[in-house]
Amino acid sequence: MEQSPEFKAQVRLLAEAGRELADRGWLPARTGHFSARLDDQHIAITAPGRSKDLLDSHDFIVVDLDGHLVSGSGEPGPETFLHIIMYRRDSRLGAVLHTHSVHGTVLSRKAQDSLLLRDYEALRELPGCPHPNHGLQIPVFANEPDIKQLAARVDAAMDHNPELPGYLISGHGLYTWGQTVELAMQRTEAFEFMFECETLARQLQP
Repeated sequence: MEQSPEFKAQVRLLAEAGRELADRGWLPARTGHFSARLDDQHIAITAPGRSKDLLDSHDFIVVDLDGHLVSGSGEPGPETFLHIIMYRRDSRLGAVLHTHSVHGTVLSRKAQDSLLLRDYEALRELPGCPHPNHGLQIPVFANEPDIKQLAARVDAAMDHNPELPGYLISGHGLYTWGQTVELAMQRTEAFEFMFECETLARQLQP
C-alpha cells in the first residue's frame, strides 16, 4: 500500500501539516500524531516517536481499522485507537490531527469536564455551532493509561453529540478531524486560536 498513489498523496499532505504545526510550536518533543484515510479499511498514521517537522513517507505506517499493522516500519502506538474510532464512525472522514499546544494543554488542565468556547468568530469554521454567541462545549477527558478505555469514552460522547468537531484530553492536547487533511488543519487552527484567546482573556480578568 505504501506504493499506492493514495498513500503518497495523503502522507505528503500530512507531512506538510506536521511541518506547519511544528513551526507554530504545537508539537513539542516529538508529540502529536496525524492520520489520513486510504480506503474503507485502512489509514496511514505517523509512527510513534517521530519528529513532526521532519516527516517523510518512511515516518508513516498503514493500519487497518482493527489496529493491525499492514505495512511500514514500527508498531502502531496505543493512541492509534483514538484515530480508528473516528474513521469507524464516519465513512466520509478523511483525516485526524492531534496537537500538544501550550494553550490547549493548560486549558485542558484547568477545565473540569468541558471547555466552553463562545463569541469567537472562529467558531463559524466548526460544525455544531450555528452562531458564535451560542457557543460550543468541548469535552475534556481525563488522561488514562488504558487508551482503549479512553477511546470507548470518546466514542460514547460522540454518540450523544455526533456533530462534535473536537475534544481535549487533560494535560495532553487537542484532537480534531475533517473530510480532508486541509479541513482538519483549518479546524486545528481555529481551535488553537480560540485556546490562545481564552488563556489571554483569563490572564486579563481582574
